[in-house]
Amino acid sequence: MDQKQITAFGDALFDAMTTRSTIAPLTTQAPDISIDDAYLISRRFLERRLATGERVVGTKIGVTSKAVMTMLNVHQPDFGYLTDRMMFATGAEVPASQTLIAPRAEGEIAFILKKDLCGPGVTNADVIRATDFVMPCFEIVDSRITDWKIKIQDTVADNASCGVVVLGDKAVKPTAVDLSTCGIVVSLNGEIISTGAGAAALGSPVNCIAWLANTLGARGVTLKAGEVILSGSLVPLQPVKPGDNMHMTIGGVGQCSVRFT
Repeated sequence: MDQKQITAFGDALFDAMTTRSTIAPLTTQAPDISIDDAYLISRRFLERRLATGERVVGTKIGVTSKAVMTMLNVHQPDFGYLTDRMMFATGAEVPASQTLIAPRAEGEIAFILKKDLCGPGVTNADVIRATDFVMPCFEIVDSRITDWKIKIQDTVADNASCGVVVLGDKAVKPTAVDLSTCGIVVSLNGEIISTGAGAAALGSPVNCIAWLANTLGARGVTLKAGEVILSGSLVPLQPVKPGDNMHMTIGGVGQCSVRFT
């Protein structure tokens, strides 16, 4: 794919985000699109956001659980970037009717780094040493692709389908909790809708962070101290709409809640 087409697709995704509209899957518009092409498109999408004053504050890993892989029919992880305008605190009202298109919420664990992580060769022990603390969080994914009809190249290009992030109420040391066995309970409007455990994300959220550091390292990108890194969903995605309230608890980690308006 040539640079002109990469730029055009990145611009189209940015325009779709800002106008709350969608575009046809890139994989139907350009059937020969590769994953490398998609990451270049994602980078162009990010550049457009940065030009409006947004700044990168972290990274997200997507499609790490079997439930999400099955739901989206995407069968390998991907990554995208987090900016300051995506970030909310627990209890926040997220203006879904004004800023999102087709939001779906997922519960996961966020890692906040105290040291840089640069692959290849990053191990799980390296991840633990580099992590300052972990927090519960909701990632509200969104798709600029019509009807969520995505293949891996589509979601990669669309910044790993990231919408906004809501960080939870506590920060705990990664050594203070078993991140593989900790349980999560998610409720919607007061009713429990899903449960899971840390192992749902590639066996452990720590595995996810190591995967990301090594994948980005191969592309010359370092995870920086102070950044927020989302490690992937532990439960199935839940479509949400204005008026919905969601709450989650992760054993030993904390709680998080969000209201959609």
